[in-house]
Amino acid sequence: MQLDIIIDNDQFIAINKPSGLLSIPDRLGKDISLKDLLKQKYESIYTVHRLDRDTSGVIVFAKTEESHKELSALFEGRSMEKYYVGLVYGNMMTPKGSIDAPIMEHPGKATKMLTHANGKVSLTDYEVLETFRSYSWVKFQIHTGRTHQIRVHMQHMGHSIVCDAIYGDGQPILLSALKRNFKLAKIADEERPILNRLGLHSQLLKFTLGDTAYALEAEVPKDLRAVLQQLRKWKG
Repeated sequence: MQLDIIIDNDQFIAINKPSGLLSIPDRLGKDISLKDLLKQKYESIYTVHRLDRDTSGVIVFAKTEESHKELSALFEGRSMEKYYVGLVYGNMMTPKGSIDAPIMEHPGKATKMLTHANGKVSLTDYEVLETFRSYSWVKFQIHTGRTHQIRVHMQHMGHSIVCDAIYGDGQPILLSALKRNFKLAKIADEERPILNRLGLHSQLLKFTLGDTAYALEAEVPKDLRAVLQQLRKWKG
């Protein structure tokens, strides 16, 4: 697999991870992960943080024990600025605000989280960048790093991330739902979705390591750009 490298230095490597690729090996160990791929190329690779399998965007791995310690401390101490963009269902009543809702593990489902008063402090800032008939394109900044934080908080707000099978309906986005008088091509047996993966992207990480300030940005991937283009086209 050809990796989209954002930066590669003696201390760390940052990758623009594609959707569908595991960040690190899971419990089953059946599928290849980004960390597995990096281990094939580099002498030592250390996990600093992770992205959900279906989330694309910036992810950082340390290359030394010292940088691993320093980068991990930045994440844990909230000195790492983490920005995402995502497509959500519906139009939000308040175009800009904060979601301060504790998150904990679901008592009955091991891979699911939920908002609960007994959970850990979880804070997400959001700003609506663009609205469409049935969707909103939103920028997020997370100040904590809870599992599935943005996905859980958006479900809590009643505006789940599109194509989210855990915290939403998981349904793909179809052009027929956007375009009036849509007609399926004669050669096609069924309509192909214009998006069939979690509509969430890790866009930017900002931090200072040693004396150097970094702003690591991953371009919004082609599939999300294509969906936005269609939403703008059929907005009216």
